[in-house]
Amino acid sequence: MQRLARIIPVVVIVFIILVVAILVTRSRNARVESVAPDPARADLRIKEVEIEEQSGGVRWRLKADQALVFEQEGRTALRNIAVVVHDKDREWTIRAEEGDVTQRAPKVRDVEVRKNVVATTTDGMQIETTVLRWNGEERRLWTDAPVRIVRQGSVVEGTAFDLRMSDETTTLAGPVRATFRPGGARR
Repeated sequence: MQRLARIIPVVVIVFIILVVAILVTRSRNARVESVAPDPARADLRIKEVEIEEQSGGVRWRLKADQALVFEQEGRTALRNIAVVVHDKDREWTIRAEEGDVTQRAPKVRDVEVRKNVVATTTDGMQIETTVLRWNGEERRLWTDAPVRIVRQGSVVEGTAFDLRMSDETTTLAGPVRATFRPGGARR
């Protein structure tokens, strides 16, 4: 019985060492997928890009420092982006560090911008988030990431944002937190 009592801890320790060794070996050999697109795979590399489009009463112009075109994917990866969107009531300027333009069909483009996204409007509103998407077919500007909206000192924060140009509706998902500055709503 005493011999069995000595063998059990030794077997447990050997088992633990074996499991740790396997986990360490696998973690060192695990392949990590690159987040940034591989410039070597790009079909075309362009510096100082400008794309302009008009559809359904909305005109937009996109500028970027660099574009990597992946023709088979129908995608263009962009770096240091500025998008100006003109609709009937206001102008939006959206800036981000990176993003993608995807061509889904002729004249239907979707845009996603990421990292330090700031959108400002000519009527004084500013939207801050980590990712913002434009769906060209639905004419929809949205994010499912936390968002902060500032206007005249008032701040509204939510967990998602959805602006549909076709029916002129905006939805801010919650929980929503709002701080209004006295007299900030005057205009």
